[in-house]
This record gives sequence, structure tokens and C-alpha cells, in this order.
Amino acid sequence: MTINTDGPVAISADAPAVAAAPEDEESSAVDLVVPLVAAGAVGAVAGYAYVRRTRRARTRTTPGGNGDRGGAHIAFPAPSPLTDLDQQPRAMLTEADDWVRTSRAELGFAEARFGSEAVAPFARAVRDAEAELSAAFRIRGRYDDGVPADEASRRHVLAGIMGRCQEAGRLLDAEAAGFDRLRALEGELEEALTVAETRFRELAARTGTTEAALRDLAERYPPSATAPVTGYVEQAKDRLVFATTRLNQARQASDWTDPGPAAHHLRAAEGAVAQADVLLTAVDRLAAELGTATALLPAALTGAEAELSGIRGQATGVGAPVGALSAQLRHADTVLALVRNHATGGPYDPLDALRQIVEATEPLTSGRTTGVLSVAGLLVARSATGLADGFIETHRGAVGSGARLRLAEARRALTVDPPDPLTADTLARESRELAERDVRLHGNPVAGAPEHMSRVSGAVLGGILLTGAPGGDPPPSFGGPRTRARRASPSP
Repeated sequence: MTINTDGPVAISADAPAVAAAPEDEESSAVDLVVPLVAAGAVGAVAGYAYVRRTRRARTRTTPGGNGDRGGAHIAFPAPSPLTDLDQQPRAMLTEADDWVRTSRAELGFAEARFGSEAVAPFARAVRDAEAELSAAFRIRGRYDDGVPADEASRRHVLAGIMGRCQEAGRLLDAEAAGFDRLRALEGELEEALTVAETRFRELAARTGTTEAALRDLAERYPPSATAPVTGYVEQAKDRLVFATTRLNQARQASDWTDPGPAAHHLRAAEGAVAQADVLLTAVDRLAAELGTATALLPAALTGAEAELSGIRGQATGVGAPVGALSAQLRHADTVLALVRNHATGGPYDPLDALRQIVEATEPLTSGRTTGVLSVAGLLVARSATGLADGFIETHRGAVGSGARLRLAEARRALTVDPPDPLTADTLARESRELAERDVRLHGNPVAGAPEHMSRVSGAVLGGILLTGAPGGDPPPSFGGPRTRARRASPSP
């Protein structure tokens, strides 16, 4: 079908043919002409519409159209594969975790200055954001386990993860302006500087004590026991040197009545001080945990042997233990004997010894350990979780979502009722391994790491990224995606 270009056209109301006709002589003619014109116009429009529909149907690529008409095959566009859609939720989880960690760190300085009551609304925002982030990680874990299975539902799950992360950011963004009014860095910098300098001096004094404690640990325990915190004191010193420089620059800018750069330098110093605190605290905490584990080990061995004896007695009541139970009992006996030999034969890692005991007895007790074995399992799991968290905290500029997800799952395993310390310990150690791998691959953003890992400009001291380095972006602040970079960088 073609369009007749000679078809009737609309006739103007003041056209000569109609206007010139006398009303009394040609009324009947007019009555005939108008319906004919209208009918012709309707027919032309209908024909034109039919042609348009036909041509559109021949070339459409949406489902339901015939893409093979006319001899040419037109492929329907396929939806984006889930592997492509998955990249953004992974990046969003990492960014949301950074928002929460940065906000929590700055909140500590505000609380030291104004007290817990004054910062209560902002602490609540951080807790609420943490809850949203925890839910997002929980959904992510189920997604990685294949739940749900169908593709349409998995697409919805990815959107849900994004939504949870965005809500966490929104909660922090909503309180950023009020937090700035409370801190008033540009207007009341002197007091904020005093708080940061006081905390800096406390950490500097702790450095020597912690260094001596680490040397003592190295003498009492094998290298494997102190490996998780090896180099932490040196890295803390690097942080404090960086903080010294930025505190001095903040003082100078404040003396020049230049509040913008002064606040920038202060925030950079606060970030370095906070991370130095994390590093030193990790060493002190590990020293305390090793001491506790050493004292707990004899009781754990006795408790494990009592558990095995009870299980063996129950099995004997119905006949000699056979099959898997017999093999598990023999394995547990072997592990306990080795642990005793190590504990009496020289330096040993008490946390690892407790871990071996818990792992050997867990299959026999189905995870329902009580008493000393439960205490031992929780000590080991909490130690591994704390070490993983500290590593991610101080290296977060290079750590991706995989390590953070394992850490979130480890924390959740410790909060369920009853806790699952063996699972928490396993997940926490996996988290640390993944984080270390990320740092090896992308640990120096300044030296050309991939763009998606170079989220924060800075300097690298001791292998750790320092935010707010000279010439870089301003250090992130309390807040979410819209507000965390609101404070301007200093003038050159």
C-alpha cells in the first residue's frame, strides 16, 4: 500500500469555492461536499496509519515483533548478564563500609570534645547506617550462596543491596550538616586542635610501651603468634609523624586566620591519629589475648579430654564406637596429644593451640560446646575478628568487598544465639587473607593501582594508605556519598 499524495486536504472555512456560493442556491451542494471531504480525509489518515504500523512491525526489535520479515534477521537485545550488574553492588558495599568507618572515626573526636550526650544523634545515625550495611552484607552473603536461584529474583536482590547501601549513606548525609555545626572546625579550631594534639601525645607515649610489649611477645612465642601485628608499631610511628606534620600545618593556617586549609590539615591529622590508635591497640589486644590463651590452655585440654571421655562412654554403652565416630575420636586424641607436647616442649602459639582443640572436638559435640571449650572458642574467634577488622580499617583504601563481606559474616556468627565461634574464626581468617591479597595487588594507589581501587588519594607510609596527603583529595569526613568530601582542600 502506498499513500495517495493527491488525496483530499482540509478545506479552509473561508475558501473561495464555499464562500462565494449563494446560500439559497447551493445549500444542497454544500451539504454533499462536506461529508465527502470528511470521509476522504478519514480514509487518507487511516491508510497512512496502516502503512506506518506495517513498516514499524517489519523493523521492530522488541519482543513480539517479527524480526525476520523482509528476509533480514534482527537480533533481539539480550539483558545485561548478572556478572556485569554485579560490579556496582560490590563497589557500593565497599564505599558504604568506608562511609561508616570514616564517620565512626570522626565521631570519636567529637565525643572526646563535647561528650556522649551531645553526639547522641550522630552516634545513632552511625548505628542505623551500620544496621543497613549489615543487612546489605547479609543479603550479599545469601546471594553468593545462590539464594535466590532464578535470574529475575537475583536481579531484584542486587537492587536491594544497592538500596540498603544508599539508605546507609542517606542516614549519614542527613546528619552531616548538624555534625558540622557541632564541631564548628572553621570557627572554633583551637579546641579541636587541642583534642587532637592531646590524643596524639597519648599515642606517642604508648608507642614505646607497645613496642616493648611486642618485643616481649617475640621472645615468648613463635613468629606465627605475632605475625598478624608484625610491623604495626613502625606503621603507627609513620602515622604519628604524618600527624605531626599536619597538626603543625593546621596551627600555622589557624594563626594566619585561614580556617579552610586549617580544618583540612586537622582532619588529615585526626585520620592518621585514629589509625595509629588502631595499630597500637591491635598489638596490645593481641598481647592480652595470648596471655589469656596461655592461662586457659591447661583447662581447655582437661575439658576436651573430659568431653571425649563422656562421648566414648556413651558409645561404649551401646557397643564399641565404629565408623566415623571412632575415626573422629582417634583424630581428637591425636590433636590433644600434639597440643600437650607443643605446650611442654618450647615456645608455642596458645591461640592456635586452642583453635586446634576446638576444631578437633567440634564434630563430636556438634558445635554445642559449653564451659571452658566455649570460652576458648569465643576467645579465638574474637581475636581473629578483631585482627581482620583492624587490618581493613587501616588499609581500607585498597581493600575490596570480598574481605569486608567475610568480616561481616564473622561478626554475625558471633552474635547469633548460640554463637558459632568456629565459623566466625574461619571467616575472620579468610577476611584477613583476602584483605592482604587486595593490599598486595592494589596497596599503592599513588603508584598506579587500578582506578577502581584508587578511591582515596593520599600517601603510602609503611605500606598503608594515608588519606589527606599533600596534593591529594581532602580527607573524607562524617557523612555519606553526598557530604563526606564537602570540606575543601587547602590552597596550594
